[in-house]
This record gives sequence, structure tokens and C-alpha cells, in this order.
Amino acid sequence: MKTKILTILRGTDDYISGQEICDRLGVSRTAVWKVINQLKEEGYVIEAVNNKGYRITEYPDILTQSELESAINIESANGEGTLAKKLVCRDIVDSTNNVARKLAEDMACHGTLVVAEQQTGGKGRRGRHWESPAGTGIWMTYVLRPDISPDRASMLTLVAALAVADGIKEQLHAAGCDCEFGIKWPNDIVLNGRKIVGILTEMSATPDSVNYVVVGIGINVNTTEFDDSIKATASSILVQTGLHIQRSRIIASVSRRFEEYYNIFIKTANLEGLIEQYNSALINAGREVRLISSDNGTEHEETGVAKGIDMNGELIVRLDDGTMKNVIAGEVSVRGLYGYV
Repeated sequence: MKTKILTILRGTDDYISGQEICDRLGVSRTAVWKVINQLKEEGYVIEAVNNKGYRITEYPDILTQSELESAINIESANGEGTLAKKLVCRDIVDSTNNVARKLAEDMACHGTLVVAEQQTGGKGRRGRHWESPAGTGIWMTYVLRPDISPDRASMLTLVAALAVADGIKEQLHAAGCDCEFGIKWPNDIVLNGRKIVGILTEMSATPDSVNYVVVGIGINVNTTEFDDSIKATASSILVQTGLHIQRSRIIASVSRRFEEYYNIFIKTANLEGLIEQYNSALINAGREVRLISSDNGTEHEETGVAKGIDMNGELIVRLDDGTMKNVIAGEVSVRGLYGYV
């Protein structure tokens, strides 16, 4: 009932009477009063005015089941649904990807979303450790069950990147923030030239079909301290903008965008329907880049200008000699000519 009452309260900017809440939910005034007091104890600032009712004036930045479900419910009511079909909230996990994989093995449904306040063993690409202390970020993983061939699944990482970028951008714009923001191919989200998001996609498949895909997303929201190994390139929304963006709203926005973009992708099993949107968000586009590859321990480097992605998510680069080259994610490292971006 807490989620239902919270959804009603956050769904209006005006006061709503306790009696109207009772009538909508078919519960007593005492039951509503108890939930209102529970919400206050959790940090919600709720005004109660005689003959007017209740109104939330301030939300705590918490990731409880009721907070997330109510935020997602509002997004679903305002749009075409979200990819968060079933929510699993945990205080502490080793890794949300590990939890999601176990749930997927136990036949968790498509759209199961695992969210944790803290990870003790968060994972980045190439086995790197992802710092994820409590209260500082969003650590979440979606379970997907796409009906596609395994060789198409890697493109879901780019679909996720676009959803995360647009979901965060939506919240930044709502807060009045206009800053340099976009995707560094293939799936890093960059704010003012610094990485604030990492995405790790893992798959279980047979040679011919996908059993499930888990898409892990780490967003540095309020992080202020970074390991020496990444402090030159990493940052957070708070550090770059000075804004405290409510994490549950970012999750809800990302989930709505992910549902929209996933449905476009799944129609063709490629990025044909998302190329224009992705390229408009691609911060590499039109910039000089370095392509770094390794062959038997020997590093090779080429330079050129990034043009955008093709329908398979490969980065198209015009090399300095005028030839066009398609770059496949994971095979070549793409960096800016003079830095990270």
C-alpha cells in the first residue's frame, strides 16, 4: 500500500485529501495516516493542511522498493511503459550483474531490474573493479530475453547507452542544466569530457539463440572521490554540475527510454531505427580520434575523424589517408586525439 499511496502523492502537484486516497484504494483513514507517518520517517517532507490534504514538498534520495516503484509508475503513466517490469531492490550485493544472472538462471522474466544501494564487487569491462559505495550512485542491471541471434546481442549495449544518455539528459534539463553531454563510442556516457557511466553487458546463449542478456549500468551520481587510476577521466553528475539529482527519477527515466529504444531495436535486430538518435548523441562524431589495436603484443595506431555508427553499431572513421574504416567494439580502442574523448 505504501507504493500506491506514494504514487498518488507524487502524481499531483497539488494537495490531495486523505479521504480521496481512502476512496481510491478502499482503505481506512487510519491506514493512510500510518503510511504517511512511515514516509515521513523515511525522509519525505509531507505537508498536511486541514481541508486540503497532503502534499510532498521534498523527496529523500533513497532507493527503496516503494520509492522506485512509485517513480517508475509515474513514468509508465506518462509514457508507453518502462523496461522495469519487475523490481528487485537490495541494500548490499557483490554485483547487480551477478544477482541478475542468478535470477535469469531461475527464469526471471524479461524486464526484471535489479537495483542495489551498494556493491562490494562491482565489475567494469576487462575485469576492472567498479567502485560503488552506498548513497553515491546508481548500480543496476536489467534482465533481457531478446528473440535474436547471439551475434546481434552486442548491439544492446549501444541501445542501453542511448537510453541512459537520454534518461540522464532529461533529468539534467528538468533541473535547468545545459552542459556538454553525450556518448563516447560505444557505451561510455560523458559529461563535460568526463566519464560518469559504465555499461557491462553479459550473455547466456546457445550457438543459435539467446537465453538471456544482463545489462549492468553504473552511474556516478553523487560520487566525489575517485581512485587514482581513473581520476583523470572519471567524474559524477554532482561534481560536474553541482546538482543533486534524485536517483530514483534517473532510474525511471532511463527505464522508460530503454523500453522505447529496445522495442525499436528488436523489430530489426539492428540499429537501423536508432542510428540518427545515437549519432546525434555521439560525442566523438566529427572529432579526430586515435584507433589503437594490438597484434601479438605490438600496438598499432591510426588516426582519423569519426563519422558516426552504421546499422550494426560499428564506428565509421575516415582515416587520414582518406579511406573509410569500420571499427568493431572490443577489437580496437578509440580515444580522442588529445585526450579521453
